[in-house]
Amino acid sequence: MNTIAFIGGGNMASAIIGGLLKSGRSPGDILVLEPNADQRSRLQRELQVITLEAPGSVLQRAGIVVWAIKPQSFKEAAAANVAHIGHALQFSVMAGIRSDDMAKALGTQRIVRSMPNTPALIGQGIAGLFARDAVTADERKQIERLLAPTGRTLWVAAETDLDAVTALSGSGPAYVFYFVEAMMQAAEEMGLSAEQGKALALATFSGSAALAQASSDPPSLLRERVTSKGGTTYAALTSMEAGGVKTAIVRAVKAAQRRAAELGDEFGR
Repeated sequence: MNTIAFIGGGNMASAIIGGLLKSGRSPGDILVLEPNADQRSRLQRELQVITLEAPGSVLQRAGIVVWAIKPQSFKEAAAANVAHIGHALQFSVMAGIRSDDMAKALGTQRIVRSMPNTPALIGQGIAGLFARDAVTADERKQIERLLAPTGRTLWVAAETDLDAVTALSGSGPAYVFYFVEAMMQAAEEMGLSAEQGKALALATFSGSAALAQASSDPPSLLRERVTSKGGTTYAALTSMEAGGVKTAIVRAVKAAQRRAAELGDEFGR
């Protein structure tokens, strides 16, 4: 079955659909169940895919079903759709819904969970992936191909590792934006404009990330090469260490991991 069905047509679904279309997939092979009329109109207008207001037998055409709704809506949506989609490979981009709970609601063990991040919207994301034992090697490849246009993928062996993925890369873009905000504030306080601060901060982040990607050296060594004792970088990093910045970042990421686990408990009830 070449048809892919999306339960939910929001930003992440749209990013995946856009990538599929760019890679040559026909809009007629993509179904999107989206109750919101405005969102359905946007999907039809911008992507020309087939949209549905409510579950129907047409969903039985799907070989892969992508769950891209809010986790608190899953149980109701699963009950409404299971009769049409239980045969398909189930792929979730929902935060907080564990595969055990999906298996109970959908009556299948063929489930892959993913934690993507927002850079997927421009094809530069990274998604952590976990597959249940019933998922075949070929089905894993299907999911990799599905996500390839949105960026990179990384498989984890244990589903609980997705909580760490959520904390690192899922929430991670917000940490970067937060740091950029701080650099922009510093720029203005030093007499530069907000626009100048933004341009300098963003170019520094993207360039440094690209350098780290291209280098075989660890980030700690790259940092040391920029830091001359007694120089400006040394002054900045010494101030950060005194302020406990690294410790605060590690603590914050672990807090996100704990919250990811808590959400799994909450939504699985």
